[in-house]
Order: sequence, then structure tokens, then C-alpha cells
Amino acid sequence: MKKIKFALMRNNILREDLDAVIEHLKQEDPILTSGSHVKAFESEWSKWLGVKYSVFVNSGASANFLAMAVLRTRFPDGGEVIVPPLTWISDIASVLQNGFTPVFVDIEPRSLAMEAKQVLDKINGKTRAVFLTHVQGFDGLTDELLSDLRVQNILLIEDVCESHGATHNGKKLGTYGWMSNFSFYYAHHMSTIEGGMVCTNDLEVYQQVRMMRSHGMVREADEEAVKVSFQQDNPDLNPEFIFAYPAFNLRNTEIGGIMGLSQLRRLDANVERRTDNLHRFLSQIDPHKYRTDFKVKGSSNYAFNLVMKEPDADFVGRLMKRMTESGIEFRRGSSGGGNQIRQPYLKRLLPQCDPEQFPEVEHVHFYGFYIGNFPDLKDEEIDEICAILNSVE
Repeated sequence: MKKIKFALMRNNILREDLDAVIEHLKQEDPILTSGSHVKAFESEWSKWLGVKYSVFVNSGASANFLAMAVLRTRFPDGGEVIVPPLTWISDIASVLQNGFTPVFVDIEPRSLAMEAKQVLDKINGKTRAVFLTHVQGFDGLTDELLSDLRVQNILLIEDVCESHGATHNGKKLGTYGWMSNFSFYYAHHMSTIEGGMVCTNDLEVYQQVRMMRSHGMVREADEEAVKVSFQQDNPDLNPEFIFAYPAFNLRNTEIGGIMGLSQLRRLDANVERRTDNLHRFLSQIDPHKYRTDFKVKGSSNYAFNLVMKEPDADFVGRLMKRMTESGIEFRRGSSGGGNQIRQPYLKRLLPQCDPEQFPEVEHVHFYGFYIGNFPDLKDEEIDEICAILNSVE
């Protein structure tokens, strides 16, 4: 097997992050479960993003799940949630797991996000929310979409797991929706090893997520009125053990909070460097072979998208062979492995869905890849990667 020379990620957890954790562990009796560092990270993250409330959980997938669980409390009879076929499995799985029906919309090729007009065309009396993924650092919003969702009173939930720091009209993604979700997995813009965040400006949602994160326990709410209300309604229960929801244990730890605080200090600089890398990459890959017309305004690139301009199965084979021989690590199908409708779980649960009804996602599925972009990727490494890609005939 050829040694990887150009990895998907490199050095995302630095010595200074580990040293911060070690200093905590040196204490006589360090707290390791969720505590003051988790609360501090939630507070600092909210300030950085520009929202009122954030809740730190154990993964971006858990953040997705909690968002849908809260939505289900608003719509106990279920309904439809509009989602993209090009996303990570947890977006669609969380919709299904909470009793909603996913309604799929094809992507717009410049942003890789759902095409706004198609989203609006799919809205009906059963629509409960639009669950939009900002794919790999691109801004998936349009002013038309935001305006029409407001007029129709349709909730927007943003998946920003791959797009920390990206903006729309100068305002960070994750501040437009009723809720937004982030991931701090190792390969993302910043990492707490495993981790995620649910963000909102809605106080009621915030209290619900806090409780649902921790078994549905009322004592996890930090609004005294919420606690008092449940205690008054349930005088026969121990106030420390009142469970408001049949919920979950999705908490993170003090170690995650410490790493989050350490990494957050570098996030803006990392976003800037990733963006510079993207511009260098797009300026050098061959526009006759690969798409270069992406929506880069406001982006905070997660990975270099390598999408063929035209479908060509033979070229794809040669390209993968050349990347493998050159030690370029890649993922075919871009975000989440391509068209989710082709995955076994959806074939089984929604056999009526035809993946070929989504031609833009299908093109990315068969003729698209992503390769690594990260802050310490050197200019000469980007130049070498582009030369390798351009050499494929």
C-alpha cells in the first residue's frame, strides 16, 4: 500500500492543547465529568459565534439528533423535514430516528448545498423544518431562502459541522437558524477529539437541550423558573431526580471543554489560512478538467473539492490511480460518501426514492472527491498536489 504523503488532516491537536489537559490532570482530584470548563467553553463559543446559548455534547451527530428531538416536542405527530442527499448520515438518520419523513432536494453545484428554489417548491402543509447542510465550508444560504422561510414560518436548522467560521452577508453561519449544529471531530476546523455543539437564541430550546443532553433531568436546566415549575407540578418527586423527557446521555467531559477552549483561540487564524489555501488550490487546478466556479465568498474551507467538469468514468479511474500512487489521501463522493439515497439504510427504509432524480448529487457521487486542507499545509504542497491532478489525461 502506497504511503500517504498528503493526508486529509495533519496536526489538528497541538502540544499546547495537550499541555492544557495535562495541567488539569495534575491536580490532586481533577473533575473529569462535565463541569466548569464545559460551561466556560459553551460561553466562549457563544460569544465567538454570536448566539445567546450553546450546549456542548459528545459529537456533531448527537447535536443533530438533539435538534430533531426538540423539533419532535413541537410536532409530536411528526411530519416532513427537507434535507439534502449530499450530507453526513447523521442528518438524515436523526430525522428518521425522531419520527419525521425526510424529503430530499438536489444541490446547487457552486455551494453543494440544497438549491433554494427546489427547497421552496417542496414546502407544504406537512413541512416542519428545513435541515440545511453547509457543505465543506461553503455558504449554503440565499437571501431568497431566508426570506421565504420567514414568510411561511418554516423553521431553519443549520448543520455547520464542516463550516466553522463561514459567513453569509458577513454574519456567521449558525446564527440564522432556529438551531444550529457544529462538530469538533478530529478532522474539522477545530477539535475536542469527539464533540459537538447545539446553538440557539431560543431560551426554551436551550433549556430543553440542556435537559435532553443529560437523561432529561430537570436539574440540568439553568433557568430557575424551569426547575421551580417542574418541582411544583411534581411535589412527590425528589427535586434532584425529576425527568422531564425520555432522553439521553450525550454529555461531553472536562477534557473536551479544556481542549475546546484551547483550540478556539486559534480558530479564526485557522479559518483564514484554510481560505487562503482554497484560493491557491482553485487558481491552479485545470478548469477544463475540474470545476473551479464554487461559491467562495464567505467560505471557510473544510477540504479541497475536486469535482470533474464532465462525467467520464475512464478519467475517474485514472485520477484515483494517480492520486493513490502519489500518496494523496482522498474521499470519493465528497461529503458523507456521496448520494445518501444510494446507501443501504435508505434503500431499505425508503425504497421509493430514486437517486437518479438528483442529478447534481449524482455527479458528485460518481465524479467528485475531496482532499485535505488544513492550516499547516504548505504552499509548495498545494502546488505539488495541483500539478499531480493536472497531469492526469
